Amino acid sequence: MTIAIETQIERGQRWLQRQENATAKFACILGFTATGLMEGISAAGATPEARKYTAIADAEFLVNGPKPQPTYPLPPLAAGASPVFISRAAVEALQLPILVLNAGLLEPPAVPAIDLGGQPANCLTTGRALPRRTVEGLFAEGLKWGERLTAERQNSYLIVAECVVGGTTTALAALAGLGIEAADKIGSSQLVCDRARKWELVCQGLARAGLLGTPGVEPLAILAAVGDPMQVAAAGIAIAASRTRDVLLAGGTQMLAVYALSDAIARFYDLSWEPERIVVGTTPWVTKDATSDAVGLARAVGDVPLLTAPLNFTASRYDQLRAYERGYVKEGVGAGGSAIAAHLAGLTPTEFLDAIESLIDKNYSA
Repeated sequence: MTIAIETQIERGQRWLQRQENATAKFACILGFTATGLMEGISAAGATPEARKYTAIADAEFLVNGPKPQPTYPLPPLAAGASPVFISRAAVEALQLPILVLNAGLLEPPAVPAIDLGGQPANCLTTGRALPRRTVEGLFAEGLKWGERLTAERQNSYLIVAECVVGGTTTALAALAGLGIEAADKIGSSQLVCDRARKWELVCQGLARAGLLGTPGVEPLAILAAVGDPMQVAAAGIAIAASRTRDVLLAGGTQMLAVYALSDAIARFYDLSWEPERIVVGTTPWVTKDATSDAVGLARAVGDVPLLTAPLNFTASRYDQLRAYERGYVKEGVGAGGSAIAAHLAGLTPTEFLDAIESLIDKNYSA
């Protein structure tokens, strides 16, 4: 198995070639939207109460790995294991520097994190997800940190990951606000994505904000109406970082939306950036998912290369990992992007699976 380039093959090949002997930094942006508490929207936590703390628990595990009595234990899932096991395995194997950024959570993380001055988002159905000043502040912070994260090592690239429960629905809302047809293409942490339900909620939010079917809307206005705090911070980081470094947006639907937002923001506000330096990297459970169309979404978004990590859990000792092959969980916390980084650093798929299983072993014995 190797890294697959699903779209924009030549650009993807050039990006991968530039990473030979390069090192990576890992930035994970945490956010919360009340959209994720609605029934049928997310499987990233078995109950609405558990989903309030999923991002905080994932961040703690990403930074600390398996520890006895964590402040925020990983929430139980209906099936599968948190994708943070994949990301943490890469962090440990590659000794990746990690920066956690809090774009807007209900509680502060239990690990060191940069506070971007955001806030949790209201449900997108309100049409008033975030105050406009908060969106503007998060974008400014994203630009600042995009510069800071790429100011040091020359031969390096930046992995930008996210953890936002309900984020595929806010991603759909952002894409729809930009005029990109995505309702039949988005993915989900659920076994089968309830696209009709997500589209219904998105239409409610856009209608209440007066943006439904309105072309040429200011991108930051869209995010204030129906976005989540991660999206605008990630767009700012991507735009600024691309000016000097290669960027791997680690995720599926959500990071394709971040790329689309970065493009729209740069165009609307006449900001310099280098889109040729950016790729989106995800897992095969996203790109091969029969209930969504990530490849079609990448093409609809524009000219971004979509990369698929060489991951296969069919032979895993753990049913929680084999559940990925049945369509559960799929992606999150930069799982696909971190697996791509591990492959670029020389780990074989078998070696990487061993590293992930070793983490699960330790977590059970912690």
